[in-house]
Amino acid sequence: MTTERKVAKFFNLTDENWMKHSNPWSVWTRYSVLPLIVFAFWSRIWIGWWCLVPGIVSLLWMFFNPIFFPRPSSTKNWASRSVMGERVFLNRDTIKIPEIHTGGIHTILNLISSSGMILAIWATVTYSVWGAILGIALAYLGKSWYLDRMVWLYNDMKEKNEEYKSWEY
Repeated sequence: MTTERKVAKFFNLTDENWMKHSNPWSVWTRYSVLPLIVFAFWSRIWIGWWCLVPGIVSLLWMFFNPIFFPRPSSTKNWASRSVMGERVFLNRDTIKIPEIHTGGIHTILNLISSSGMILAIWATVTYSVWGAILGIALAYLGKSWYLDRMVWLYNDMKEKNEEYKSWEY
């Protein structure tokens, strides 16, 4: 079982929920999660332990966002294809993907994104504005580039697999 499949299982991404997550509103609003979490825990300087309330709400938003929106009216857009590409990528242990998509670039991009998240967390603890901005920017640079690779993967695989092709409408 791939790591991505374990994450999808944690977020309850069933076939139907994957299609809900492919709604562009789900993809684009998910970009709000890290700044909301940083701001929520940063606010401890002003509101003390009450910062846990927006912090927990932000974490709940991260968890429920993929299933919050309805299926999109069309999946012929970058955001939807990025999610469908993620789904193809997590299936790589059962349906082979082209070699060009199996290199270490995904690991590098996830390391960039993870480094940004770690920097953002450190910056939140130490109240470093520039660290938080740089951390969030790095996290989103890595994630956006990763999602762009997923669009490429989906576009390559949809003509090779009928199920994948059926996701686009």
